[in-house]
Amino acid sequence: MDILDRLIELQTEADAERAKPTRLDGAEHAAQWQCWFTAAEASQTASPSTSRKPGSARHPDDG
Repeated sequence: MDILDRLIELQTEADAERAKPTRLDGAEHAAQWQCWFTAAEASQTASPSTSRKPGSARHPDDG
């Protein structure tokens, strides 16, 4: 699997988590949001254009 395929796979996983039912509340909503956030974070961290761009919130030096 090359890098592009892996990036697509990570984004697809994040999209799938985001598409899950949104009519949850309380702990269920928090748990689903965390699943989506973790998947989205993995996708964005793997992408060189978002993980290392100075001035972005994801750049290591920008806190």
